[in-house]
Amino acid sequence: MLSICILETDHLRPELVGRYQSYGHLFQQLFARQPVPASFAVFNVVDGEYPSEGQTFDAYLVTGSKADAFGQQGWINVLRTFLLERYQRGDTLLGICFGHQLLALLLGGECGRAAQGWGLGVHRYQCLEPQPWMTPPRADFALLVSHQDQVSALPDGAQLLASSLFCPVAAFSIGEQVLCFQGHPEFVEGYAQDLLDLRREGYGEDLYSAATATVQQGHDGALIAQWMLQFVMQRRS
Repeated sequence: MLSICILETDHLRPELVGRYQSYGHLFQQLFARQPVPASFAVFNVVDGEYPSEGQTFDAYLVTGSKADAFGQQGWINVLRTFLLERYQRGDTLLGICFGHQLLALLLGGECGRAAQGWGLGVHRYQCLEPQPWMTPPRADFALLVSHQDQVSALPDGAQLLASSLFCPVAAFSIGEQVLCFQGHPEFVEGYAQDLLDLRREGYGEDLYSAATATVQQGHDGALIAQWMLQFVMQRRS
């Protein structure tokens, strides 16, 4: 059984906690439905929670966040140090949305506000470089998204795995050690819609309506979760 450390980089909005609990809970629900068995430990790094010294995992997953990956808040700087130590130690790192951007920046890439504006609702991406762990194989996949920042340049040695016109760097890997996705495989339709509703005024009616129209179209979060666990498993074989 794989052991996964989930590093939560945000708290759910108070009005959503009763229905969805936490980002860590959403990930555990998602991974529990996959064919690769795994156990989980959740640490909220915004609150300063980290694994104890000597506690090790097969992979460390960095969640999404409303914070900017290029921000200079104290907790983000602490997280950068922790992740760089894990990377230098050879640990497997997984990043989703904020985590995708943070790991790209940390390892030498670039990230910032996207000229395209907010990515919301369901977006579809083309798979560019099929990998052995991408089973079942797919030519493309769809994920629920919520982001206004994007990775604009990959770290040296990174491989671009998926792309779209709106988000050219939608997924990347570095060897067998790092795997990141811009989209949110852990999001469920209800959470995505509730988030849109709460932020409706800030998005504007046109963007809100366009995103809402896609939320129930279906997405491939379960597939991406399976790929992620199979990516981690390859180092165990």
